[in-house]
Amino acid sequence: MRIVSLLPSATEIVCSLGLEDQLVGVTHECDYPDAVRTLPKVTNTLIPTDAPSGEIDALVRERLKTNRALYTLDFPTVERLAPDLIVTQTLCDVCAVAEAEVTAATCRLPGRPRVVNLEPTTLDGVLANVRTVGEAAGVAERADEVVRGLRARIAAVAARSASVARPRVLLLEWLDPPFSCGHWSPELVALAGGDEVIGRPGERSRTLTWAEVAAARPEVIVVACCGFSVARTMVDVSAAAARPEWAALPAVQSDRVYVVDGSAYFSRPGPRLVDALEVLAHALHPAVHPLPPKLPAARRVANE
Repeated sequence: MRIVSLLPSATEIVCSLGLEDQLVGVTHECDYPDAVRTLPKVTNTLIPTDAPSGEIDALVRERLKTNRALYTLDFPTVERLAPDLIVTQTLCDVCAVAEAEVTAATCRLPGRPRVVNLEPTTLDGVLANVRTVGEAAGVAERADEVVRGLRARIAAVAARSASVARPRVLLLEWLDPPFSCGHWSPELVALAGGDEVIGRPGERSRTLTWAEVAAARPEVIVVACCGFSVARTMVDVSAAAARPEWAALPAVQSDRVYVVDGSAYFSRPGPRLVDALEVLAHALHPAVHPLPPKLPAARRVANE
């Protein structure tokens, strides 16, 4: 089977199922595992990723108002790759090529490849997607095995969190302007031993005001900017720290502000969401949750 992935999380699901050698094309953002970096790229972005976060937010809002896609499909490359299976998503207009463009392209391809749309809004939904891709690719038993392993890790974290004192946690997915967390992220906070003060499980993230952030009085703030590395997120944290509301936040006063890699972990609904859970749990309760080998600890932001 020849597989084309149209989002990074799908690429990671395909590889977790042992199908890396059948993956023939990926997006410009796919970077894990390392071997996929050399595969042909089948998408392009219209978002200037090196722009300030406020400008990126304004561009995204403008394009969404006019229903114009943020990513485009490189059809000649897809046609040359002749996929049997295309894995994409319908969950987020910001995160991938528009569904209509994928549908139109599929109709033009010889053999009409099968298209699998992933749209998880919860952690269970993400695990179900692993099974969906496994069934589509003919490796259903392997998918069941992968899901069992992921569920065992989730259960281990939940068991350790059962008796901890739960701090008030605010997980932010963007800083300019601030966005609450959504979909599976509030679940991760609960499993890790915290109480998410704004985000709700299964719901979309939403724009906040800094007054709302202050009113929530979080005891811990975790910043997981969607699509950003830790280094890129730190730029926005420095700007946020200059705001008058920042210094009065309980989390800031107690030096409990953490930055994590949103791009690699929290905003990719694939197997590494369980890595995200383990990183988050260690940040909230380091004495209870050991950090697994090879996972990066959340970066603590010093209150200056």
